[in-house]
Amino acid sequence: MSSKNHSNDLTLLHDWLTEACSNGAVPIITGKNGDMDTIGSAVALSSAHPNLMACGLHLGRTAKRLVETLQAPFRKLSDHQTVWPQTLGGIIIVDAASPGQVGIPLPDDVPVCVLDHHSTCDWDLGEKDLLLQWDVRATTQIVDSYLSKHSPQSRSLDVRKMLLAGLLTDTGRFRHADKGAFQTAVDLLTGEDIDYASFVEFVETQTTTPSERGSLLRGLERSTSIESGAWNIVHTHSGTLEGRLASLLIGTGAEIALVSRFRDGETRMTARASRHTTLKGIHLGELMASVAEQIGGEGGGHDGAAGWSGKTDRIAAESSFITQVALIKRSDD
Repeated sequence: MSSKNHSNDLTLLHDWLTEACSNGAVPIITGKNGDMDTIGSAVALSSAHPNLMACGLHLGRTAKRLVETLQAPFRKLSDHQTVWPQTLGGIIIVDAASPGQVGIPLPDDVPVCVLDHHSTCDWDLGEKDLLLQWDVRATTQIVDSYLSKHSPQSRSLDVRKMLLAGLLTDTGRFRHADKGAFQTAVDLLTGEDIDYASFVEFVETQTTTPSERGSLLRGLERSTSIESGAWNIVHTHSGTLEGRLASLLIGTGAEIALVSRFRDGETRMTARASRHTTLKGIHLGELMASVAEQIGGEGGGHDGAAGWSGKTDRIAAESSFITQVALIKRSDD
């Protein structure tokens, strides 16, 4: 079941959590990309009850630094040998628009709660399951709304830092923010002091090895600019740091940046779009979902940032995305 009323959603979530935690352990499973929004959401929500535990396949670089620095509780899972507690009260999935974005098989006959802000949703939920899919800029906004209403004592300084880091990264340091995102930031900064400027500097500090710098430079050298219908796309392929490379391409003035990667028999595409482009009609999450419908795989995301992964050849996957973009009409200036 789901609801479009946020206040009602939070009540439903509290009731679901209360019952699940009374019945056993409740893992909070993160999206397999391990970005800061999914990790921050899971870690923060886990503070609300002792039976909650944040866990997932992967920690992205920023998330790993925050988890280590704040000594936040997070358990790494294995995609082949995941051992669940004997007594499970339920499972919470944060920031994943489909089961494929979790990366591990989930146990059967366990109530599921999905917290997400993607525009697409491929979950098949039952009567005992709950979906909160809000039109917000980051999943951490949903979690902070819940904690503020039902567990304010859990909003410690470290919890608010995890939530703020997720909001910062998913909005591109507020380049893709809206009024609600700014209000959440104000709420997170209210109270015990957080030096915002220092915190942003810490979150955005990224170390790059010489080999990674070389990979980024080679990706830039391979970049090709094409016109797809009414839109400009700059695309390339890389073996690592696809999101950072796509952001660099947007910085060159590209309307849409597409970076693909092929590894271990799987192709992955990462796309970014400028705010001006999304206002003119591009929604990358919907485009990636259309690619999945056309060639299979898993695709979705936000208007300005999205991804797709599947077994299709890299060139075929890129061609599918470019074709989908060409079908979108540009709104009048």
